[in-house]
Amino acid sequence: MIVPDTNLRTSRTAPGTHLPGAGRRLLLWACATLIAGGAMWAIWVNGQIRWYAQHDQARRADAIAVFGAAEYDGRPSPVLRARLNHGLDLYRRGLAPLVITLGGGYAADEQHSEGGVGASYLMAHGVPEQAIIAETESYDTEESAQRLEAIARENKLRSIVVVSDGTHLFRIHAICEHDGLTVYTSPRPLGHDVPWPTRTERLIHEILSYTAWQLHLH
Repeated sequence: MIVPDTNLRTSRTAPGTHLPGAGRRLLLWACATLIAGGAMWAIWVNGQIRWYAQHDQARRADAIAVFGAAEYDGRPSPVLRARLNHGLDLYRRGLAPLVITLGGGYAADEQHSEGGVGASYLMAHGVPEQAIIAETESYDTEESAQRLEAIARENKLRSIVVVSDGTHLFRIHAICEHDGLTVYTSPRPLGHDVPWPTRTERLIHEILSYTAWQLHLH
């Protein structure tokens, strides 16, 4: 009679009993590494956003570009008006002979565009029509940067001061540089204290938007 070798069977199966625990530890380690890496990335991007929001790099350039914001039936929203006023101030200081207004229209208002409304606003405040280029086809930051690069190439513009909200400028600078533009960022004045929930929402939006753009590149 052949007696089954129970010890051999036990020795073959015993190591397998440890695999689920090892797998869980590996999964926990991977999750912790991913969370730590994501946190470090978010902290770095947040620091870059804050730096660009707090430093005005405005200087003499070939043009000033005002990135669009909402317009209401042909009138600039408060945010767009603040950006335009800052661009107007830079133009009046003689930093550049040309102002580029950026931003397309939306289905809710097919008659107007952010770039067109911006151009009209600047002309109403004394900027000659020949000193303005209105870009009216872009629908987001990346498209605006791409259209700005095309305008710069067509008009042989070597350097541009870009105007927007402070939290927006790091992403604009990164996209413009990727597109081959030399840009100097100039945040528009806030004019009042922004509530912390709004500041936090803007920061999170910019961190996620910049991260999505970077992931798209790779």
